Amino acid sequence: MIALEHVGVRVPVPDPDGRGWAQRTLLQDIHLSLGERRVAFVGSNGSGKSTLLRLLNGLVSPTAGRVLVDGLDPSTDGPRVRRHVGFVFTDPASQLVMPTALEDVELSLRRTHPDRRTRRDAARALLTGRGLGDVAEQSIYDLSGGERQLVALTAVLAVEPTVLVLDEPTTLLDLRHRKAFHRTLDSLPQQIVVATHDLALAGRADRVLIVDGGRVIADGAPAETVSFYERSMA
Repeated sequence: MIALEHVGVRVPVPDPDGRGWAQRTLLQDIHLSLGERRVAFVGSNGSGKSTLLRLLNGLVSPTAGRVLVDGLDPSTDGPRVRRHVGFVFTDPASQLVMPTALEDVELSLRRTHPDRRTRRDAARALLTGRGLGDVAEQSIYDLSGGERQLVALTAVLAVEPTVLVLDEPTTLLDLRHRKAFHRTLDSLPQQIVVATHDLALAGRADRVLIVDGGRVIADGAPAETVSFYERSMA
């Protein structure tokens, strides 16, 4: 269970007169319990949805309230939380740090597979299971956007998280790869929390929440909530 208890996030920004610092509010009074298997957040750029997701594994800490993931506070138990919460970024290039897909997945397996040969075999098996066996030893930069996003997902799943958080994971994908990525997410056993502009992806969730101006302004079943969001953007 994920709980956000009256959470707020404020960050310092330069004062307009250049003489000091002011405070900018990114999130305010977010109070939620997220127990559904698939949860989607939608909202315009700058609404606060990405900040909200980053709270879930300690990439951002609240300045008010608290966050709990299975009873652990990401702000104080970050390493333990990150063993349970995997995070996939919008641009896979921002998290693929090794030259090849195989090496990147191997990096995720260092703690659980100390033997190098066993680790390489396990990494190759994971990539093959995602249909990436043929490109395992190619440069990350020679892969398509869809392949890179699948490699990033494979590397995150290699540590066997119980929760998977994804920040706009289909933004850089074409329609074919987007649909394939949808199917991949559908097949996963993890609880999935996603922020997205992809309303088809949001519509596959069990619960959809709309974030606007740092607040949750709507929360409900996918069809009704997505329809409300589309009307509000007209």
